[in-house]
Amino acid sequence: MTVLSLYPPTEEERPLQGLYLGLNLHRQAADGDLLIYSNYITSLDGRISLTTERPSQSQVPTDIINRRDWRLYQELAAQADVMITSARYFRQLAKGEAQDLLPVGQEDEYADLRDWRKSAGLRAQPDVLILSNSLDIPVAALKLLQGRRVLICTGNRAEPARGAALQAAGVELFVLDSPDVSGAAVKSVLIEQGYRSAYMIAGPQVHRTLIADRVLDRLFITTRLRLIGGAGFDTIVSGEIGGAADLQLLSLYLDRNVSTSQLFAQYALQQQ
Repeated sequence: MTVLSLYPPTEEERPLQGLYLGLNLHRQAADGDLLIYSNYITSLDGRISLTTERPSQSQVPTDIINRRDWRLYQELAAQADVMITSARYFRQLAKGEAQDLLPVGQEDEYADLRDWRKSAGLRAQPDVLILSNSLDIPVAALKLLQGRRVLICTGNRAEPARGAALQAAGVELFVLDSPDVSGAAVKSVLIEQGYRSAYMIAGPQVHRTLIADRVLDRLFITTRLRLIGGAGFDTIVSGEIGGAADLQLLSLYLDRNVSTSQLFAQYALQQQ
């Protein structure tokens, strides 16, 4: 399994396996700092998810999901000290609708990633940070993460009873000074807790939270070369982000596999 390097323009074939693992994202941040990165797969017409029969719910289109992209998703997870997600994910998990139980995967094909984490001095699985203003998080779903540190950042209007119930379940709760969770506050909390790399795997609203405060450092985009249409859909960011955000292309690879033609791009968010 190889991909073609388009940028930097070497036009060399590289193995798909290890393409992202060699970035060593867990060691990119300076002491006392944090690298935050995100990742999406999208169709060529910009769909990362499509609305289901229930208008309030959406899911990643089956027409763009593929194992080659999923391998790189796992490689990015392998380099994370902590994964940033949303309360919505755990509500989906409680209903059996979530795509994955927050990798690194336990399948045999990802044994090399588990070994890599061990050799890098990382814990078996990344810790988990949940962003939620409502604290509407099913405790039963959190129990699936036994053995992992689970943190929650919430605003100062959250219901104390919900916070107490979550803390009783073993979660570490961080109540911020503002009504809503901000990207700057999230980064501050994670740095205070000693994290060096954070992988954001939530939807476009959480993505907006990080981009609006310019705390997102890297963005990985897989573009499946398919048009899929659909009237109800999400793109990689939703809502105001405080003005245009410029990105720098760091790498671009073409997957010429006949059944999964796609581009793998890595961007750096330009800091203001």
